[in-house]
Amino acid sequence: MARIVAANDDDSMELNAISSMHDSTLGQLLKNVSDVRKMAIGDETPVHESLHQDYDDGYMRTVPFVLSFDNLTYNVSVRRKLEFRNLFPRRRTEDPEIAQTARPKTKTLLNNISGETRDGEIMAVLGASGSGKSTLIDALANRIAKGSLKGTVKLNGETLHSRMLKVISAYVMQDDLLFPMLTVEETLMFAAEFRLPRSLPKSKKMLRVQALIDQLGIRNAAKTIIGDEGHRGISGGERRRVSIGIDIIHDPILLFLDEPTSGLDSTSAFMVVKVLKRIAQSGSIVIMSIHQPSHRVLGLLDRLIFLSRGHTVYSGSPASLPRFFTEFGNPIPENENRTEFALDLIRELEGSAGGTRGLVEFNKKWQEMKKQNNRQPPLTPPSSPYPNLTLKEAIAASISRGKLVSGGESVAHGGTTTNTTTLAVPAFANPMWIEIKTLSKRSMLNSRRQPEIFGIRIASVVITGFILATVFWRLDNSPKGVQERLGFFAFAMSTMFYTCADALPVFLQERYIFMRETAYNAYRRSSYVLSHAIVSFPSLIFLSVAFAATTYWAVGLDGGPMGLLFYCLIILASFWSGSSFVTFLSGVVPSVMLGYTIVVAILAYFLLFSGFFINRNRIPDYWIWFHYMSLVKYPYEAVLQNEFSDATKCFVRGVQIFDNTPLGELPEVMKLRLLGTVSKSLGVTISSSTCLTTGSDILTKQGVVQLSKWNCLFITVAFGFFFRILFYFTLLLGSKNKRR
Repeated sequence: MARIVAANDDDSMELNAISSMHDSTLGQLLKNVSDVRKMAIGDETPVHESLHQDYDDGYMRTVPFVLSFDNLTYNVSVRRKLEFRNLFPRRRTEDPEIAQTARPKTKTLLNNISGETRDGEIMAVLGASGSGKSTLIDALANRIAKGSLKGTVKLNGETLHSRMLKVISAYVMQDDLLFPMLTVEETLMFAAEFRLPRSLPKSKKMLRVQALIDQLGIRNAAKTIIGDEGHRGISGGERRRVSIGIDIIHDPILLFLDEPTSGLDSTSAFMVVKVLKRIAQSGSIVIMSIHQPSHRVLGLLDRLIFLSRGHTVYSGSPASLPRFFTEFGNPIPENENRTEFALDLIRELEGSAGGTRGLVEFNKKWQEMKKQNNRQPPLTPPSSPYPNLTLKEAIAASISRGKLVSGGESVAHGGTTTNTTTLAVPAFANPMWIEIKTLSKRSMLNSRRQPEIFGIRIASVVITGFILATVFWRLDNSPKGVQERLGFFAFAMSTMFYTCADALPVFLQERYIFMRETAYNAYRRSSYVLSHAIVSFPSLIFLSVAFAATTYWAVGLDGGPMGLLFYCLIILASFWSGSSFVTFLSGVVPSVMLGYTIVVAILAYFLLFSGFFINRNRIPDYWIWFHYMSLVKYPYEAVLQNEFSDATKCFVRGVQIFDNTPLGELPEVMKLRLLGTVSKSLGVTISSSTCLTTGSDILTKQGVVQLSKWNCLFITVAFGFFFRILFYFTLLLGSKNKRR
């Protein structure tokens, strides 16, 4: 933990004041909503002005931050094309040209990129598609795997570690990833619940949300749902500002954005960047990539970096652009957009023989010349009450002044001679049970506003049950009735799993929302898995009861009240394991169509090896393992035992032994004569009322002798938990959200 140790009594008094003013400063921010609302009518006063002004007593002076990055280089391996000649091994050769072509090729996405910016400023990264804009943003935001990126990224001269960066920063993706049926206010409130510490009262979180709504300029849309293709909601510009608001709810020190104006019209783009300017003025460092800013947007930017195929071709302020290109020999014409001219020139040079090499070299010389002339000295934090603060100490002091860094706490320790401030940075803002509660509440609220989804699910189950009930209506206890029961159970149990396939798109639609939120520790992955299971389970109960009520009495199943109860339980267990299996697959497959293909295929294999089409004793040894892995096997055997467990109940009597055989078409008199002949041959008296096959005999014939029905139930439930655990590991391993 970092500590600030006062050197003298005056400094000690100052630090005491800073620590004690934390709550009052935060309250001042959250209660000052009326001042913030001035922005909705054009007032440019920064939202957090009260937190970042210089007081006469020196207690509230802004804590400065400077972000610098040096020599960032990132190379990726280019996969060789699959060619016929590459399928055969080549002889070793000493020819350097041939040897070079045989090696894996690498592509440089970033090549010695350097720059710096400070709080209060917006740094924009510009360039054509493929120039490395998003790659540079990812590099600064620690979204490239450790070891793949060369160079350093420092804040106030100290290297940023991953855990610290997650707490003090935010990353806004290019796509607007939001729950469609939540309102703007609800969306931001859930973000506040995730990112703001539990110690902050809900009333203050609500005030923070209201202040942020005014800061983003979306007061008129606060009660409107986000919307999607099927539901009318807010506009594209408002969606983009809501996306930004979600990630800045905790007032981060560093804010990274990947093309926040992409797909917006000129006015909406200007409004978005105007919001970003206010955020920067509140004491944050804003770094974003942008494709082609308008003249009005350019006026809000403080620093520019132009990239071309991973190289820096310009780095400086917008005001220096004309002089730079004039000295390069391509002056910018009057009344022409500076960035458009620069980007057009860069594209033209990229298409020439020499490329942008000349412009890259000129930029290096121009930067050196400016340093020698002392026109652009390296940024250093301006004078502050504590010029020798370490990074953690500066962050702690910033929190003391009202920065709502997620879960960060500035804890003062007083003594007789010394006074220290400790920065506590927890990995997550809230305990696990709070995360589960908030995630469940959000998911249920979003689902409750789409009742048609659950309506379609329960309608499909009821219709399927109705069809099965009418097809297998009131089955008797004859040999044909036994065979029909087996068919009913096999189809019914497999239907439970196929019905669960509609859970596949749920996580696929939420995947990128989940990745965005967990990338900066909004909540634990385990909390998401548990919440997902809790939210999905109640609907499975309704589906189970609906199917059981539709089919149990209509088909004429046996077992009485206890049999009905077990029938409901095994159907619920089947829904549970099927839903868990599909949920696990949704964490593995990349698309809905591929997911449906895999689900249908695997479930068909499960049914094939369940024991209905081929008896367990007849399955080849090299396939028997699949029989025990089949999810359909255990519910199928459980319902068979539930139906045929009564050893006193008879299913084949006397001449019924000839049913389902060619002799079954003979007259009844002839069947009795044959039965008498068989009796004499065996030396056993067999009459037309003699019981020849009981329920136990049927179970033995079907090979259902290894497990009891309760063991089958427990195994089915255990499969559900097993696939939920696998789902957790797929999230843990597959959502690192970093380039390799």
